[in-house]
Amino acid sequence: MLPSVSRCTRHITVSLSVTRSLAHFRPHMDPDPNRPIERTIRTKLTDKFKPDHLEVHNESYMHAVPPGSETHFRVLVVSSQFVGLPLIQRHRLVNEVLKEELSSCVHALAIQAKAPEQWAMDPTLGKSPPCMGGSKGDPTVEEKLKAGRD
Repeated sequence: MLPSVSRCTRHITVSLSVTRSLAHFRPHMDPDPNRPIERTIRTKLTDKFKPDHLEVHNESYMHAVPPGSETHFRVLVVSSQFVGLPLIQRHRLVNEVLKEELSSCVHALAIQAKAPEQWAMDPTLGKSPPCMGGSKGDPTVEEKLKAGRD
């Protein structure tokens, strides 16, 4: 298991290109060494579920967080381990695998957990809505979001 807690508290100073729309993300299973939290999420989900397909998208750029943050994620996990399980149980399994990250550095996690047959019938990844969080009253939000897009 990766020591993700120490990675969560580390300040990331590398400017990452996180401003692409969801459609431009690479749906790959190989971890990006420049994104330690994303790498940890990929590794844990791969180890636990042996997925047929896995996508981990860092959606932090859509929120009022500093550029390069790893706090908001959307995951798509397609695994035969989900066959016959209700959606709530699938989500619980994913949450359990990532409980350390969810209790420390990951603020939000959107989950799509599908069995292979479901994925074959509908191979799409949902799109996240725009951020409507508590930062709406922060007068510097526009500035922070603009910095994240540059």
